[in-house]
Amino acid sequence: MLVPHPDSQEASDAELGRALTGEAAWAQVEAWNRYAPQVYGMAARALGSEVEDFVQEVFFRVFSKAKTLQKPASLQSFIVSFAIRILKWELRRKKARAWLSFQQPETCADLLSQTMDIESRELLRKFYAMLERLAPCEHIVFALRHLESMTVEEIAQAMALSVSTVKRSLERGTRQMSRRTVAALEMAGLLEGKGCWR
Repeated sequence: MLVPHPDSQEASDAELGRALTGEAAWAQVEAWNRYAPQVYGMAARALGSEVEDFVQEVFFRVFSKAKTLQKPASLQSFIVSFAIRILKWELRRKKARAWLSFQQPETCADLLSQTMDIESRELLRKFYAMLERLAPCEHIVFALRHLESMTVEEIAQAMALSVSTVKRSLERGTRQMSRRTVAALEMAGLLEGKGCWR
């Protein structure tokens, strides 16, 4: 059983990072307690589904590769970079699965929809359906910028991309999302005018 160190909550990121690379059991517990909520929130907002498995996979990889952490003070960035890599892989997997099965991809995390009314849940479902039509890189950049409020520079660092590449991906993703949103609103208005929208 993993037992947290008595002073684990007092540890700085650098101290926690050093303990993690030294395979201290308390460091794994504290890293999970400290950063799992952030990874969970990122996954819920970017993926909209399968959040628990995603978070567990991220921390499994983090703990397996902890010895490669070269700058212990950058532990948070280290964890976020793993989350982004796995997120990119997960988005590609979901696109392939949706294409092979000819079904709509899963959308809307239960966590996000539990407290919403039917209309809000439907809007959220449509938003994620549009988001999942973006290319994986554009999906991640759009989600990190607009849902996580990260700066372009932070996204570039986390994704190991140039700032100009991030800006281009963000521009393409935002343009596509805007176009699809307008088209969806126009279609809703058209159907409503014909008495078909209920």
